[in-house]
Amino acid sequence: MEIYETEEEQLEALKRWWKANSATTIVGVVMGVAIILGWNYWQSYQQERLQQASNAFVELNRAVAANKKDSVEKLAEQLQTEYGSTHYAAYGQLLQAKFKAEQGDLPGARKILETVSASSDKEISNIAKIRLVRLMMANKEFEQGLKLVNEIDPASSVHFANQYDELVGDLYVALNRPEQARTSYLKAQENGHQSPLLQAKIDDLTPPEKLAAKK
Repeated sequence: MEIYETEEEQLEALKRWWKANSATTIVGVVMGVAIILGWNYWQSYQQERLQQASNAFVELNRAVAANKKDSVEKLAEQLQTEYGSTHYAAYGQLLQAKFKAEQGDLPGARKILETVSASSDKEISNIAKIRLVRLMMANKEFEQGLKLVNEIDPASSVHFANQYDELVGDLYVALNRPEQARTSYLKAQENGHQSPLLQAKIDDLTPPEKLAAKK
């Protein structure tokens, strides 16, 4: 390490260092500023896009509430084409599918739900699958609904297990398999799903003598 005894020596050493390293230092500073500015711009851009996607989703909700079919189609498409990488696009598809189902367009709703069910987002995928099974029930495709549920990876649907269990119970009821239905309902209850409707389903499938014993 060099040691300088006077301020003049220190100043001369600083001048020599600056002459040797000024270009590199300036480039480093410029690059650092550019990275910071670029990151801030990207963050601002992303935030702006999310806000725009949110606004489009709000408009889609309004169009659904007002039963404006053309607007629903247009806004759902806009969410897909312009904001496809956001969650708003997927939730927009779910809303569009619900609207189509309520309008009686079950094939159109099913096509959308099948697409969304393949999403890499576990939450969105499971919501779509649950709705798809319900759509199958409406079409009396009970065995197909059971098949779909049985093919779902339990590890990816752990937070939806009780909903799937209740759905399976509903499918077994439709197939006139009451014992299996009751088992599925009880499993849903054990998994934390508590509701008066679920309890009513269980009671309906419980032999009268067991109900009397419970009282």
